[in-house]
Amino acid sequence: MSQLKIAVIADPFIPVPPTNYGGIERIVDFLVTGLTEKGHEVILLAHEDSKVDVKLIPYGKQDGKLKHFNNILRVNDIKKFKPDVIHSFGRLAYLIPFLYSTIPKIMSYQREPTISQIKKAMLLAKKNTIAFTGCSAYISNQILPFAPANSIFNGVNLAIYDFAKDIAKDAPLVFLGRIEPIKGTHIAIKVALATNKKLVIAGNIPDEYTRYFEQEIKPHLSEKITYIGPVNDLQKNKLLGNALAFLMPIEWNEPFGIVMAEAMACGTPIIGFNKGSVPEVIINGINGYRCDTLAEMISAVTDLETIDRKKVREDAENRFSSKIIISQYLNLYQSMINNL
Repeated sequence: MSQLKIAVIADPFIPVPPTNYGGIERIVDFLVTGLTEKGHEVILLAHEDSKVDVKLIPYGKQDGKLKHFNNILRVNDIKKFKPDVIHSFGRLAYLIPFLYSTIPKIMSYQREPTISQIKKAMLLAKKNTIAFTGCSAYISNQILPFAPANSIFNGVNLAIYDFAKDIAKDAPLVFLGRIEPIKGTHIAIKVALATNKKLVIAGNIPDEYTRYFEQEIKPHLSEKITYIGPVNDLQKNKLLGNALAFLMPIEWNEPFGIVMAEAMACGTPIIGFNKGSVPEVIINGINGYRCDTLAEMISAVTDLETIDRKKVREDAENRFSSKIIISQYLNLYQSMINNL
């Protein structure tokens, strides 16, 4: 593959890479780094505090009613770079300056797509110059009736996570994510109580869910059920590697929880509810268990001894490694260039 000039657009709110919370920004970080290592020239539009080894176009301050308009104007700076392809993880509107251009454009959705906007983009963009990806088939299948769409999973830099073959006999269950009802923190507590297992809860508490934490989580904290707050990558590696299992008791259709790939990179199986991308990620009996009810999740904890942690890690290597994801995006870039 010849050297490409690739412009990548991130959201303006969190630096690349993030310190704690910021799943999409982790994807952007390993993508721009990996593309550069493969010899491609990359420019990134991202938060001004981003620390990447590529040319950075920083967004301005994110305040005032005109912030999104100003962000679109900042996208114009990419034109000086003369990219061969533009890849956005930000808003679809940020591609407006290039919709009439023949430059191939890719919009990657890590969240629920807005179909009305996709329809407008397809009407305005030059033929064969815009395509979409979803971080799971759950997302891309929503787009496919209206536009070209591919499923490219979120992934993880496996070098950051150590495979933990052996764990302690009293290893805890782990919940890692935002502390809010749809993430199911309260359900993880029910599982731990019912199975008499330790539970470590990690993640940030959004301001609007302080009351949820105070009423549904805090009263259950004890020596066996602990809350440790947000964690960085080093802490996450240790937390997930020492876990009996990662619990994902989501009460919404989550597009793709990157923490699933992070847990698997440590060899830690996942127990999750059958919503969103979970049915695509969890292979029953191989890397964890899919459940429909609380009772099934409780039962799955007792079946964890049948899971081979080495196979969990191998599945992460085969489907969710950053190298695999980077190659899939590169193949898409080249395919779009060839189809012009």
